[in-house]
Amino acid sequence: MLSPSLWGQTWIDSLDLHGREVYMPADKYKWDWGQGTFLHSLIHLYQHKPAAEKATYLTYLRTAMYVSYDVANGKHPNALASGHAMAFLARITGEKKYRIKADELYQDYLKTPRTSNGGVSHRVETEELWDDTVYMLSMYMLEMYRLTQEEKYIQELAFQVKAHREKLAYWRTGLWVHGWDSDNLDYDDKCSIIGWADPVTRQSKEYWGRANGWIAMAMVDVIETLPPSHPQRALFINELTNLVRLLPVLQHKETGHWFQLLDVTDNPANFLESSCTAMFGYAMSKGIRLGVLPRVPFQASADLAYQGIKKYSLLKVGGGPYLTPKNVSGGTCIGSRSYYFNRPQVTGTGFGIASFIMFGLEYEKK
Repeated sequence: MLSPSLWGQTWIDSLDLHGREVYMPADKYKWDWGQGTFLHSLIHLYQHKPAAEKATYLTYLRTAMYVSYDVANGKHPNALASGHAMAFLARITGEKKYRIKADELYQDYLKTPRTSNGGVSHRVETEELWDDTVYMLSMYMLEMYRLTQEEKYIQELAFQVKAHREKLAYWRTGLWVHGWDSDNLDYDDKCSIIGWADPVTRQSKEYWGRANGWIAMAMVDVIETLPPSHPQRALFINELTNLVRLLPVLQHKETGHWFQLLDVTDNPANFLESSCTAMFGYAMSKGIRLGVLPRVPFQASADLAYQGIKKYSLLKVGGGPYLTPKNVSGGTCIGSRSYYFNRPQVTGTGFGIASFIMFGLEYEKK
């Protein structure tokens, strides 16, 4: 029988193969956010694999950036999400074309619409803050910081975290609502439910699991990147610890999963959602490793999540050596409670594959 670590590596490899060969072959790469998060997991694999295997991931990244080079832009947070691969390749290969494009993306980003408190709007047509934006920005800003060591990228990320926290985080629970409307206009984006914003606070009303997962992952990645003496590091540690403090209590103990709406644990219409489960497991595991989260209660919670996604949320695909996540909330905008309950549960998404891979790699470091 295989040891747990070898068995775990096998399931991660199967997710990786499905992602690169079925979900998004490199020569068909699409410049978008879900694909960008998948790229991020391949960078994690590149860093994890022995030298003899790194070329596989470098080749994929080169090809993906080659086929999307002319359309690459940073005009929206979701577009900027793929841009971290340009910065990564500039740092690893030293090739000027990647640095040129990475810098161009930042100039695009500086022109994106802002809300009244300076946050980057998740919509171009109207002014809204979404939790999702924080992670999409963090991938790019952190790679640019690693590439250049320029503080402007950390300062901008810190500013955006504060702007989003101001409007989205609830101090009593530490959890974040999904969105905030800045311009008092109920805009129809053909995805969200019209009128989702509270008429007084202009906030959405629900604590969506994956939205909080984006924030948690972003915070631990920044904490890992910054030196212990960095003056902004405490901000990100504080945001992480505030967000995760209630998560062990809200976790479904039988399956190790968290719910689509985190705090609605007694409604049968709510479902157990695997991508946020992997995201929280990743953040907890990394937070423990970095010494910013205590082992009690977070190690037991990460253990349950790791066991749970392997038992309940992996799907074998076809006859090949492929696994893909299941029980994933499909692309989700902002809406009412029933909107979140009725989101389709899908398989094979880039963000689902990415969160599973990154959690597996991080958890198995312990």
